[in-house]
Amino acid sequence: MKKMLSTSLVVAGMLSLPVRVANPQPPDAASQYKDDPRLESLKRFFQQSDCPARFLAAEFLMVADQHNLDWRLLPSLSIVESSGGRLARRNNMFGWDNGKAAFISRRAGIHDMARNLADSKRYRDEDVDGILRKYNPSANYSSVVKSVMRRIAPSEEL
Repeated sequence: MKKMLSTSLVVAGMLSLPVRVANPQPPDAASQYKDDPRLESLKRFFQQSDCPARFLAAEFLMVADQHNLDWRLLPSLSIVESSGGRLARRNNMFGWDNGKAAFISRRAGIHDMARNLADSKRYRDEDVDGILRKYNPSANYSSVVKSVMRRIAPSEEL
């Protein structure tokens, strides 16, 4: 009978080499939308309102496009709920969760709100009227928000 030898390989450590990773930062919204006429409308509107949201106009456009939302909806909610961020607490410009929600930044709040309004079961597949009815069922809320949307830019859909 032949004797079988077994060999073992023991690795004492791992060799690590630097690996180039794609930049995790999102594209710069301002440069992406610099030629978009909606950006000028939104900047002009926020400038008249003299509110902190004016620095995030391109961000509002980017998330609206990413989530297929009316581009005027989130800016209008921010105006109605917190005067465009002027009265926002904990970076919550939208009065989310009855004003109790906190976001790490205003920019993060915009992204989180867009994601919620576009993808959550409660709001998914709703038009502007449906979203607003569920967002705040008060009798005049929808008309107030839509009035702000028309001030940003008129639309036949409203």
